[in-house]
Amino acid sequence: MSLPVLASEVIEKSIWYPTILGILVVVFALLLFAGSLYLLLSTNLGSRLGFLIAFTAFMGFMVILSSLWIVTASPLNTLKGRIPAWKAVEVTKNLAKAKTEEVRNIEAEGRKVDTIEASNVKASADENLIAVEALPSEAQVTQQAFARFQAVTEYKVLNTYEIGGSNPNPLDFEVTHTPKLAVIEFCEVIDTSTLVDENGQPLVPFGVAPPAPECKEGSDKSGFIVLKRDLGSLRVPAIVAWISSILLFGLGLLLLHWREKDERAAKQQTEPTEDGATPVPANA
Repeated sequence: MSLPVLASEVIEKSIWYPTILGILVVVFALLLFAGSLYLLLSTNLGSRLGFLIAFTAFMGFMVILSSLWIVTASPLNTLKGRIPAWKAVEVTKNLAKAKTEEVRNIEAEGRKVDTIEASNVKASADENLIAVEALPSEAQVTQQAFARFQAVTEYKVLNTYEIGGSNPNPLDFEVTHTPKLAVIEFCEVIDTSTLVDENGQPLVPFGVAPPAPECKEGSDKSGFIVLKRDLGSLRVPAIVAWISSILLFGLGLLLLHWREKDERAAKQQTEPTEDGATPVPANA
């Protein structure tokens, strides 16, 4: 085991490690990268001109880097926002009385999804229906308002429906989309591991595959879970960084242009004319 890995296991997690320490590492790495270039330029061109050149070059580098962040297929280790995911909205016993009006007639107006999409939706349903207990090293667990079961084997999915959703085309000036909703019908299953026969022997002997799960009639835990598709904001931070870098890069170029114009005007004022006379500055 390497020393950094061993140290990370020994050091107690706190606001200093890794939060503040990580921020300081980024800040000092930036100062070392950009500051060393500025120090070299300032010794040859002066502090102001050296800063303008170093600042503009760094912003140009950020334009290229943020452009790569935007077009990267999987933006790992970059600025990124929320990934697309299903978010639980409510759990209800009767769809006709659901708070989300769009799903009240989803069984008739919606569409049943295929096996692959149903497994994706169920993964999000598991996160909300299954109660999560805190590990000894964790301080607390996020509140789960829709948790009803202790394990995924305690319930089964009967049907999965979807409704809504759209693919807006920005070229057609379509900037909004229709929300996509999903409904999972689930039920609590009978725990066959506790069932015994007349002789007190378990109905399912040890080592034998259990029978197919069956719904428990009249269970209060059965119902419908409504989920809404969150499109996320995966590339929004990269786009914001790209726009900011372009503006700052343009500002740096503009300042360098203004400085060059001022130096050219000052040089013309100090150069002698054709008759050998030195022009007098306008503010003299």
